[in-house]
Amino acid sequence: MKAKLFFAMMYSRRAIYEEAKRFLELKLGSIEAESNPYTFNFTDYYTKEMGANLEKRFVVFKDLIEREKLPKIKLLSMKIEKEMSKNGRRLINIDPGYITPHAIFLATRKDRAHRVYMGQGIFIEVTLLFTKDGCKYFEWTYPDYKLPENCDFFRRIREGLLRAQRQK
Repeated sequence: MKAKLFFAMMYSRRAIYEEAKRFLELKLGSIEAESNPYTFNFTDYYTKEMGANLEKRFVVFKDLIEREKLPKIKLLSMKIEKEMSKNGRRLINIDPGYITPHAIFLATRKDRAHRVYMGQGIFIEVTLLFTKDGCKYFEWTYPDYKLPENCDFFRRIREGLLRAQRQK
């Protein structure tokens, strides 16, 4: 089954975001939607490497992907991060995932009890579930995914996905 590809992109300079976005478009096709940027101040985990005053946003691609391609896409995002890094420090964090009618899934290299190994050193987790009233979160769901505006954004993408599936 196919799913809607998206990327969570965190950066300190808009120009870096735009450059990474263009590279992803060249590799993966056209973008369907972008969330509004928001200040990422939920942790200082990235501050040492990427600096302060980080922004984050989500970018959703138009074409559906085969779900099993997510590890390869995660490796691509890591390559872009490395190519855009300066003095061994990332300037952008690019995390891919996909959206299904039921949930959002994220790819990661970090092994945890709730993650499933997909191959090539990549794991996947269910990050949130869609409900009739909104989104259901887990103890491991990242805090920014719990923001109401992000739930709303992903629900709009899900609704478009459901409409497209009904038309087939």
